Amino acid sequence: MSDTTSEQAAISADIERVLAAARDSLSDEMVSRLAGTAGDAMDLIDRVNRTGLALAIPALAELVNNGDLDRLAKLARVYGSAEDAISDEMVSRIAETAAEGLSLLDRLNRGGAGRMVDMLARLEASGSLARIADTLPKLAQKLEMLERLLHAFEVAASKTAVAPRAAGGIGGMWRLMSDPDNQDALRFLMNVGKELRARPPV
Repeated sequence: MSDTTSEQAAISADIERVLAAARDSLSDEMVSRLAGTAGDAMDLIDRVNRTGLALAIPALAELVNNGDLDRLAKLARVYGSAEDAISDEMVSRIAETAAEGLSLLDRLNRGGAGRMVDMLARLEASGSLARIADTLPKLAQKLEMLERLLHAFEVAASKTAVAPRAAGGIGGMWRLMSDPDNQDALRFLMNVGKELRARPPV
């Protein structure tokens, strides 16, 4: 029993010597820093508990394990780089372009673009749009031919207006009909007349 008591007394003496050595090695500045650190740690733990951040720790751990947190950090860096690269002039141009696009969409909507889209959808469903697309090249050729014909009439009218009057008589008619170009032109007009008679107006 006395051995146990003496052993405990020796341990107590050793502990007191350790504490005394710790007190001697700690300066007032170190004690104040330790106290400040402990206070900051307690304040952080209190704020974590009050804001419910402890509930988010499992989700954060899962983000870390999956590598999603690293990807989010990279995405934030890309966004920050893009934000730094975009100047005020670029932002104003982008905003102006977006505003003009919205204005155009509004005007199209008010101008009946929706009805036109519906009409085009009905034409596509009935197959009429494909027929129109096939007919357009032929129509363009016919319009070009009509334009050439009107131009020819205009040039002929202007030349006839400034040309001297014909002398008349059989000799003038003979000279006019002996020209091969005049014969070709007369043949062309005759063919046009025959075609018009063959296809009467509706």
